Amino acid sequence: MNEAERNLVQQWLVKAKHDLAAAQLIAGAADPYLDMALFHLQQAAEKAVKAYLAFRNQPFRKTHDMEELVSLAATLDARFEAWIEPADDLTPFATDFRYPMMRELTRAEYDQALQTAQNLFAFVLSVLPAEVHPTP
Repeated sequence: MNEAERNLVQQWLVKAKHDLAAAQLIAGAADPYLDMALFHLQQAAEKAVKAYLAFRNQPFRKTHDMEELVSLAATLDARFEAWIEPADDLTPFATDFRYPMMRELTRAEYDQALQTAQNLFAFVLSVLPAEVHPTP
């Protein structure tokens, strides 16, 4: 892996890390905006998987479809198969809440999405070499 490739993977992971932090800040505010927090959780998961795909030099199309992205990663590492369904549960948060909402969001929904996004991010880090991990 050359320096440019390593840097690209690391940039994807830094963006994912920032999305996780942003979601937690937004959800922890006195007046939390759970719709925006959920959007950032989906984005964190998406960017983490895209980091893995970039690491493996696997082209991917521009999409927010987590099932598609994780399924593509699973063709390279079967351990991703366990993440297809949980990650796909995050897919609607990429677009559904960018427009007037048709339903209320719950803290439980946020908590579940947070757990999924954090765990998927940690899993991706576990299958990537430390040299591409974001710095603390």
